[in-house]
Amino acid sequence: MVVSRVVFTNANLLDGENAAAPHSTVVVEGDRITYTGDGTGIETRPDDRLVDCAGRTLMPGMTTGHYHPTYSLVDTTPIPGFEDAPAYLAYKAAFNSGKTLRAGFTSAVGASSPYAVDPSLAKAIRDGLVEGPRVVPCSAEIVTTADATDHVPWHWRAPVTPGVVMADGPDEWRKAVRREIKQGAQIIKTYVTGGHGVRFGSEFSSVTLEELRAAVDAAHALGVRVRSHVASKVGIMKCLDAGVDVIDHGDWLDMECIERMAEAGCVLVPSIYMFFAGSTMRGDTELEGQYGKVVRSTAAILPSVVEAGIPIALGDDYGATTAKHGQQGRELPFYQQITGLSALEIIKWATVHGGAIVGRPDEVGRIAPGYLADILLVDGDPSQDLGLIAEPDNLLIVMRDGQFFVDRSRELAPPVRERVPAGAVG
Repeated sequence: MVVSRVVFTNANLLDGENAAAPHSTVVVEGDRITYTGDGTGIETRPDDRLVDCAGRTLMPGMTTGHYHPTYSLVDTTPIPGFEDAPAYLAYKAAFNSGKTLRAGFTSAVGASSPYAVDPSLAKAIRDGLVEGPRVVPCSAEIVTTADATDHVPWHWRAPVTPGVVMADGPDEWRKAVRREIKQGAQIIKTYVTGGHGVRFGSEFSSVTLEELRAAVDAAHALGVRVRSHVASKVGIMKCLDAGVDVIDHGDWLDMECIERMAEAGCVLVPSIYMFFAGSTMRGDTELEGQYGKVVRSTAAILPSVVEAGIPIALGDDYGATTAKHGQQGRELPFYQQITGLSALEIIKWATVHGGAIVGRPDEVGRIAPGYLADILLVDGDPSQDLGLIAEPDNLLIVMRDGQFFVDRSRELAPPVRERVPAGAVG
């Protein structure tokens, strides 16, 4: 039977913005949501697929805003990007993307990959060759020579470096950005400081304001955004002066930074979950160590970021021993616990703000008419218990672009009905 529509009934609807609405109906046609409401006036068709949610929760698919699909045990890899052949790294990316999608993340914004894997991965997913979230492909990391992530051996002579592009001076930065965009990057990754897990301290910065401005101007001229690894107030201010769009990490930001970010319309991706997981694994339950202090400082300032109206997106360096692909859902209960913010606020980071960092706020991150049909059916109510999202087994349906990638709805009681008499819904 060809299905023309999917009609979800008896749903507890979390649309990404508002409190849960029980007894809701959501209609999907093709890759779009066409109706949300109480079902009044919705007449079923013989070829509809009906899913009785039996009071379970429908919510938008989530977005991970800091995505390294090739990472695998990256914290044990001496030089990321050199650990495997390009083809094998691409296989890793495909495997990791499947795990990410099945964890409920239907969108992912790249944060750098070697050998231009990101653009190929994004195309393979679009073409249906690989299962995964829609990917906003990122560039390699653009850094100055000998900067924090310039791990390339001095004797390396190959025409392509694994995951980093060295550039010195505004002209080279401008050209590096244009070359990465030519290879398919839709967001550019720059390194502005050390810190946050890379060599050199957070105050170290060798990129000049002129270099960073040249990169941002070149990217914006071609309709591409720029994200920056930055871990100090001075670095954040430099990013804001240059017009950077996405602040990654933002360690030690303060109210002056927040005011500037709100004016500029930046997105913040704090990415402190991995530091928390690593600290606690090492027994630092009081978070007094180097990374624990970053976690505590960032957590303390995040409510002020929310109050200023700055979008905060989820995402971290998954693919480490402490944070594996497919575990992205653990960020939600973590951020609620460490900030004291409401579950609805944290869900907004994963959904509505996800649309902002994807660059499609009018299409991604909500369950509303006209939005892409990225939908999760959760066994329970995440607005009452965010821990439900941390376990992929609680996701009974994962839909992206109107297509089912996880569908355990027939396990529900009462059973799903494929058809009901015309005019009757639910």
